[in-house]
Amino acid sequence: MQNQYDISSPKRQEGQELSQEVAQKLEEFLLPFVIALDKILDKRLVRTLVCCCVAILRFRNSMQGLLLSELGSYLDGYQGVSVSAAAGTKRISNLLHSLKWSILQIDQFLLDEADTKVKSLKADGKRILAPWDTSVIEKPESEKLEGLSPVVSSKAKRRNRSKKGLVFNFPPRKTITVVGMQWTGVLITGVEGTVKVAMMHWWTTKGDYATNLRKKEEEMLRTCMKRWGDLILYVFDRGYGTGPWLEVLETLRVRFVIRWKHGLVFIDAQGREKKLWQIGLGKKYLTQKMIRDKETGLKVQCDLWWTPVRHASSSSQLYLVKARVKGQIWYLITNDRVRTEEDAWDVFFAYRRRWQIETSFRYGKSELAMESPQVRFLEHRLKLLGIVTLVYAFLLHLLLEDNLILVKSILHLKCHRTGKWQKEVIAPLYRLRWAISRLWDDFHPLLGFFFPPNLETVRALAAFRH
Repeated sequence: MQNQYDISSPKRQEGQELSQEVAQKLEEFLLPFVIALDKILDKRLVRTLVCCCVAILRFRNSMQGLLLSELGSYLDGYQGVSVSAAAGTKRISNLLHSLKWSILQIDQFLLDEADTKVKSLKADGKRILAPWDTSVIEKPESEKLEGLSPVVSSKAKRRNRSKKGLVFNFPPRKTITVVGMQWTGVLITGVEGTVKVAMMHWWTTKGDYATNLRKKEEEMLRTCMKRWGDLILYVFDRGYGTGPWLEVLETLRVRFVIRWKHGLVFIDAQGREKKLWQIGLGKKYLTQKMIRDKETGLKVQCDLWWTPVRHASSSSQLYLVKARVKGQIWYLITNDRVRTEEDAWDVFFAYRRRWQIETSFRYGKSELAMESPQVRFLEHRLKLLGIVTLVYAFLLHLLLEDNLILVKSILHLKCHRTGKWQKEVIAPLYRLRWAISRLWDDFHPLLGFFFPPNLETVRALAAFRH
């Protein structure tokens, strides 16, 4: 017999409240960007952009996650009622094809968000780091998409790698290249804690939009230096360890840490040219410390040795920090003064944070399906990738301490895990996306916190607030 005063179960009520709270957080996060777009776009397109972010979060599929036909079927209206897939696809297409906006608006919003992170770290007296690296988006089956160029396939390299005791492959004579796009990213972070996306640029080396690596990266570097000056220490991997790039950094007066290959030549403190592995050969390490290994969680010993060096392409004084961890030796070159043990450890831990940019690339490809778009024209594809970057930035925003209770509630309700590692992980990005996807599939959010379209949404939001 049905109760006269039927009410939802406590678990269902909690799900509805969490769904609406996450939707409100998303709209609050996008508010500055939405206000900027509202001045140049029709409100219907602005609403479509917010709905598109919700659809991207809901639809988890690494192979088809950004196909417009698939996203269109997940595009809810502002009443929380799904429309047809064809209508949703048309709405997204209209948004991407609009000539009144471009990815430059997204770039500006991300820079402004990163600026808040820089100011916060500066106010707290903490070091500000900018991990910087380049990756690729592989589109091996595509031929007609605009803006594609040859890229080195990291997937082919990884899959061709020998596995001890399981499979053995001879090293290929030549690297495998496929069609795709170049991808350069910059993050803003401290020595610990969460990160912010500063810049994500996609570009090509062929066609009407062709450019080259150094030109693109110098353009991005000038943008960062113009905004933040010498507040930031830029962290680069071995691919940036070259004389020409060192000249660019010196010209722009950039503070940097670069890991160099051991066979490249530097000038030691006595003025002799030597390969990096020969500098300090046989010298006793000056300091050591037990650090926690990120892969195993166990403590391992790390040894450091440092000395001033010079390079033929640079007139500045450089410093070499030689680090030995788990049998591997890193050769870190910096233009920050290294005189004390504390200075050397600062350089070492700054380089360790560079791994954050690698995890961002991996998350974008595997979880946010950035390699799946089939949008023909480059400008429209860049807009779609920019919207995905907004979604990634929002997920990072949810990991701030202010949202800790909300994140724990979402994970407990929709992606509960009892393992020790899952409980202690600082940034559970994969579980968080999974939990939000399941939450919004079960309880469709009512959008319209800033653009209430009808009385039903207003009543729902009012009930939620009470």
